[in-house]
Amino acid sequence: MRRLSYSLFLTAICLSATSVYIALYRSLRTTETFPWKPYDMKEVDCMKLFAGDMKELTRSKQVHKDLPALPTEKDITRLAKNCRNFVRVYGFIMNFLTEEERNFPIAYSILVFKDAHQVTQLLQAIYRPQNVYCIHVDQKADQSYRDTMAAIADCFHNVFLASRSVDVEWGRFTVLEPELICMRDLWPFKKWKYFINLTGQEFPLRTNFELVRILTAYNGANDVDTVETKLDDRLSSAGPPPHGIVPTMGSVHIAVNRDFVDYVLHSPVAQDLLEWTQFVAIPDETFFSSLNHNPQLGIRGSYKGPRERDHVFKPSLTRFKNWKLRPFDHPCAGGLRVRQVCILSTGDLPLLDTRPEMFANKFYQDYSRVALECLHQRLYNHTKDEFLGMMEFDTSYYSNLAFVNNTVTAEEATQILDTESTFISALNSLTAMLGMF
Repeated sequence: MRRLSYSLFLTAICLSATSVYIALYRSLRTTETFPWKPYDMKEVDCMKLFAGDMKELTRSKQVHKDLPALPTEKDITRLAKNCRNFVRVYGFIMNFLTEEERNFPIAYSILVFKDAHQVTQLLQAIYRPQNVYCIHVDQKADQSYRDTMAAIADCFHNVFLASRSVDVEWGRFTVLEPELICMRDLWPFKKWKYFINLTGQEFPLRTNFELVRILTAYNGANDVDTVETKLDDRLSSAGPPPHGIVPTMGSVHIAVNRDFVDYVLHSPVAQDLLEWTQFVAIPDETFFSSLNHNPQLGIRGSYKGPRERDHVFKPSLTRFKNWKLRPFDHPCAGGLRVRQVCILSTGDLPLLDTRPEMFANKFYQDYSRVALECLHQRLYNHTKDEFLGMMEFDTSYYSNLAFVNNTVTAEEATQILDTESTFISALNSLTAMLGMF
């Protein structure tokens, strides 16, 4: 009996020592790879806000009014002159954290024109050294703003300003053009596997680890929104699309594999479609969607699922937007909408906490400040917990999505493109022969 008790005693000591060792190891790992300063919105209880606590929500409105002024462009530019200090103050994670993330780089375009601090927070939230980032600064932006973005980019080997800047106007081709510029600028970086386009007014709902898991679950499928194929009112002056393409309408927000970007940049068919879209109303909502929903083009990851007559409705998981016009819209907690899109605020946090999308749109720096700080704290805590093995992420929802299970595979894409190439070669040969007579 005494021997058994002694053995149990030794076992308890060993277990206790192991627990202390694990806790110490986790603590050391955290301080080695995470910012020294964790994101902590001390003025409010973010957990209560995510839980929908009305008393805390009411208090947060007063807190919002009392918060100190945000850093100005000059403040950020001055800080970025000392890159090491800039990285520390904003809490950039300069480690890839896991091998899984390291082996799955993501390419981003970010279209910006104002609110330098908010853009910096967004970049910090999605930054990892294995990813690559193209920042397009609207031509209308002040030179001081461009200088701030350039100073930030100079602090990182994998962040750069777009090679060309355009004057972006809603509803015009210039909304699509910056995406194409960044795609071309990002193409020489050969390791990235997916491309995601953002604006400076968005924020991630998923950690980088979760994004990698989601995109891995997609297994090459392209996440491109489509809501409509009958576009007569938009195409009246454009005529029929080239190459028998059936036009579809969707969002410009996409998460697409490298082969899709390759097709956009280098396929004559894509270039013909791009030329055609310049005569279409709101071309950015037509180009990517039409490419992705014409599987006969042979683009890997494009959608080949069922259509109901001439209509297909296939939502995207790239972005959560609270639209007023859609039948499944949600109440806009703050009541502010711009072009029918809810400007997200503190009262929307319970909803955002449950959404499966990758990013949320749209936030205004001054209006959404408490919400952004709480989302930043949530993202930081999730990243840390995942790194320490204290949090799991189930991807079964994403791997079972209809567009993931109805996609053009790499083998099918190769077969379609080989058949097309053979047909073109035969046509060229026939044309050459006829020219001899």
